[in-house]
Amino acid sequence: MTKKIILLFLSGFFTMILIQCQNQKKEHSNESNAITQDSLIKKGQYLVTTLGCNDCHSPKRMGAQGPELIPELMLSGFPASNQLPPIPSEALKNGWTLFYPDNTATVGPWGVSFAGNITPDETGIGTWSLEQFKIAITKGKFKGLENNRPMLPPMPSQNYAQMTDEDVTAIYTYLKSVPPVKNVVPNNIPPSPTK
Repeated sequence: MTKKIILLFLSGFFTMILIQCQNQKKEHSNESNAITQDSLIKKGQYLVTTLGCNDCHSPKRMGAQGPELIPELMLSGFPASNQLPPIPSEALKNGWTLFYPDNTATVGPWGVSFAGNITPDETGIGTWSLEQFKIAITKGKFKGLENNRPMLPPMPSQNYAQMTDEDVTAIYTYLKSVPPVKNVVPNNIPPSPTK
């Protein structure tokens, strides 16, 4: 009888220790999985950098090592003050796609597309909701509105279609944290009728 009592006692004791260890593990797990604003911004910055958003959305100038980002214009899209050079129609007729020297504008069979301002200024995405941003990035809808036209090349929305909500939220959070730049990007120019 005494052995049974001791075994029951030990069984209960070890069960309590096991439950306490599992609870501590859950608490620790919840602490390590907590997503902070700072961690979202850092992840968003990483994604914006590795996905190449600056390639098209940030104006550049020529430096000693080639094109350099203009920090004060970062992610502000095609500068409204810039003028497009003449577009050689012969190149387009021969199937070429042309890029503005800093990659913020592109000419192709779709006409001329301009990289948007994705800073948190009201001329950029400053008034956009997270849902609107998600529609723009994963569905390729202009201004993030379901019934709007598709975004034009070279925006690779088809590549971002399967992006996780966490990644979209991180990018959005980062973009909302960068300095706003007032810049009204021109509307796209439809293709010229062929002659």
